[in-house]
Amino acid sequence: MVAVLSPSVSSAPMSGLARSLMQAGRLTAQQAEAFTKKSVSEKIPFIDVLIQEGAINSHALAVFCSETFGYPMIDFSAFNLTSLPEKVIDAKLMSSQRVVALSRRGNKLSVAISDPTNTQALEQIKFQTELGVEPVIVDHRSLLALLEKLGQSTEQNLKDMIGDDLDTIDFVEDDAPASGDGATTDVDDAPIVRFLQKILIDAINLGASDLHFEPFEKYYQIRFRVDGILREIAQPPLAIKEKLASRIKVISKLDISEKRVPQDGRMKLVLSKTRSIDFRVSTMPTLFCEKIVMRILDATQAQMGIESLGYEPDQKAVLMDAIQRPYGMVLVTGPTGSGKTVSLYTCLNILNKPGINISTAEDPAEINLPGVNQVNVNDRAGLTFPVALKAFLRQDPDIIMVGEIRDLETADIAIKAAQTGHMVFSTLHTNDAPATLTRLMNMGVAPFNIASAIILITAQRLARRLCTCKQTASIPDEALIEAGFKEEDLDGSWLPYKPVGCERCSGSGYKGRVGIYQIMPISEAIETIILAHGTALEIEAQARRDGVKTLREAGLVKVKQGLTSLEEVLSCTNE
Repeated sequence: MVAVLSPSVSSAPMSGLARSLMQAGRLTAQQAEAFTKKSVSEKIPFIDVLIQEGAINSHALAVFCSETFGYPMIDFSAFNLTSLPEKVIDAKLMSSQRVVALSRRGNKLSVAISDPTNTQALEQIKFQTELGVEPVIVDHRSLLALLEKLGQSTEQNLKDMIGDDLDTIDFVEDDAPASGDGATTDVDDAPIVRFLQKILIDAINLGASDLHFEPFEKYYQIRFRVDGILREIAQPPLAIKEKLASRIKVISKLDISEKRVPQDGRMKLVLSKTRSIDFRVSTMPTLFCEKIVMRILDATQAQMGIESLGYEPDQKAVLMDAIQRPYGMVLVTGPTGSGKTVSLYTCLNILNKPGINISTAEDPAEINLPGVNQVNVNDRAGLTFPVALKAFLRQDPDIIMVGEIRDLETADIAIKAAQTGHMVFSTLHTNDAPATLTRLMNMGVAPFNIASAIILITAQRLARRLCTCKQTASIPDEALIEAGFKEEDLDGSWLPYKPVGCERCSGSGYKGRVGIYQIMPISEAIETIILAHGTALEIEAQARRDGVKTLREAGLVKVKQGLTSLEEVLSCTNE
């Protein structure tokens, strides 16, 4: 029995499909009005109400739409569904508007639709794909069944990737929901949550330093940086890219409604009562959704001890002597990802005692070290490195750590702090230790300030450590000498090793990394060169006379010790 409303009862505007059926005599005015009112009140499409009420069956409706609107009609049962083009229309749009891409020819896209009067869906597809849209009529029930099948396929792919052995872990989230519309609908998805948990656990177990979530036009990939090298880990369904990005942004306390500009956040993964891992999160808008990079910040790295970082005994002695001084500046240099932060925090951990006041200014603080006063700089709020340094000097510090010297103002304040009874640690992005001094001069720091404040510079690289499956390598003496070895080094007391690959190292031949260091104390001779505005080449020559090894020479020592391969040292050092 179809409910009939009095024509006097006000109702919402009729859909184009309702009018067409009424004009063709397939619906009475009362039926059309009743179905329209039910569609509005229950917030379901008119075509669903039409079929639910039995006013017309779905096949007859498809035939009517094809004949009335002049669009071709196909039967899904005779259509090769495996030939459907993938990832042309966003999965969320397909599900919400009930459309499926059938084929693409040049700049034309054939789209299966059961209600051709749904012009909003056709316009959205046209806007998103930038293609001309050609509607094709299909049976409504068949279309819904296909959409459900496609959705289940995406979820099953995720379940297959997740497996059944995932332990329960917790995220430390913001108490309040993220701003923006649709926050809950975008992230309340159990398969997405479990998939993200598995990815993070896998990254931690593999010893990854960074995770890359990268959307592209035809696929979506997840890569880990393990031992300095990016590895592809998974290619989840492209349809999850927005949900996964929203989930990460919510637990990182970012604005999920803002997708046009980069954002930075932080999240914590609680593995047990005694262990948690922090992640630094960075989002970047790309052509096909947001790329997200997560850096793993494990506080236990700063507590490994200086012995595990790879310093040679003579280098360790020079470094320990420098950091134990009451005042002066120690600089750590190297490219991004070379372990500068871990080296600095290892030194701070050694000096972190109840009688010492330590303050750090970082962008952002990567490792949480109890007993150290850590400050995140915030340029928007006006809390810059210079502002933080000036505030530190009024807080009776013994040791100050500046995350990075980026400009003359920061450099000047840091150097003045080192000259007035404070120990200062900081980093610079330079290729080696001698170049650091000329970089400071080029920034505008007066040479006499550099000479009087800086006591030691260490440059470093991280080389991949050979796995236990390593084997001896046959390398001609000529190649070893060309690499930097001296003839007296080739006395037969050692052999170079090469990577092989086993299950433990996932076939790469390398497991973990070892530091390569150039430790350059500022001697009186180097101070003289600085005061005379000397070049990096002059400083390097004097450092060699003082017994300072280059990064290449320090790397060759690791080759002699069998810790890494010659190829690895050649790839991460210059000569």
